[in-house]
Amino acid sequence: MSLDKILSIGGRPGLFKLVTQTRTGFVAESLLDGKRITVGMTSNVSVLSEIAIFTLEEELPLITVFKKIQDKEDGGKTSVGHKEDKLKLEEYFFEVLPDYDEDRVYPSDIKKVIQWYNLLHQHGITDFEVEEETKADKE
Repeated sequence: MSLDKILSIGGRPGLFKLVTQTRTGFVAESLLDGKRITVGMTSNVSVLSEIAIFTLEEELPLITVFKKIQDKEDGGKTSVGHKEDKLKLEEYFFEVLPDYDEDRVYPSDIKKVIQWYNLLHQHGITDFEVEEETKADKE
């Protein structure tokens, strides 16, 4: 499953899998407990494939950050938990992404990335290969 179907919903913990669309919104299933919820169009929803992390040069797609974590951990879960203290989280993230913008990426963002990566890993969603755009795609 690609990150196009994985959602973060404001005010709700964890991640959700898009199940189906309705006339007034959509139905999503929690990856934490498997419960289905109906989400209206007024909810603050982010698709993981559209999220990026600020670096000093560019915005790096979240899937690329997940791939870097996966490479560092040899395909396993992270060596630090998302509930670690701020300094430990920043040290870990610096190992994964040495040029992340410390002024615009907050410890709460790092916690989310680590929590989301571990949640996706737990559910077997580990295909973080970045699709390269070829010149033919751009033309």
